[in-house]
Amino acid sequence: MNYAGLKTAIQNYLQNTETTFTDTLDTIIQQAEERILNVVQLPDFRKNQSGTTSTDNQYLSIPTDFLAPYSLSVTDGNSKQQFLLNKDVNWIREIYPTATATGSGSLPKYYGIFSDEFFIMAPTPGAAFTTEIHYFYKPASLTSGATGGTTWLSTNAETALLYGSLIEGYTFMKGEADMFQIYQARYEEALARLKVLGDGRDRKDAYRSGQLRIPVT
Repeated sequence: MNYAGLKTAIQNYLQNTETTFTDTLDTIIQQAEERILNVVQLPDFRKNQSGTTSTDNQYLSIPTDFLAPYSLSVTDGNSKQQFLLNKDVNWIREIYPTATATGSGSLPKYYGIFSDEFFIMAPTPGAAFTTEIHYFYKPASLTSGATGGTTWLSTNAETALLYGSLIEGYTFMKGEADMFQIYQARYEEALARLKVLGDGRDRKDAYRSGQLRIPVT
């Protein structure tokens, strides 16, 4: 389903062509996309990005299209890739209350999401290390392209995107609860199928499965 087709379908299903509603369709579609992407982590939306730590700086910038982490690694002084364990920020600050590096060349072992812009690492890096973040990213919205354009979601998760949009649109319209429940049930059915697709294509590594942190040789 392309961009124009989805907008037409939303208006037809909800029987609403009122200007205030049609002017909000882009926002409705974007909210539906966000709803799906925040629940289902698909391998199609994973990418890598390299970076560099700063000496005595425990923070590392988060990519602008970041949704969720898959793994974060640093390359040590022996050119070996070391994977960090993802921990809660409060745990990191309690165990490592001192923000300065524990020594020259000290290597971080843990990381957490500190804010929308930064990861926090501990121990604080004692040198400039190359990093690689493997993460789930937020793809471009269907609304950002041409009217005949498509995206992965609009092509491979058409039903989930449609009913997610109907939920958002009907919420905007303050529609009746019984019809909302029908849209919600159809959405959850489509989402369950999408989760099966994602789980079937996923390949978990040791760091997502909770195994011990070991060097990569």
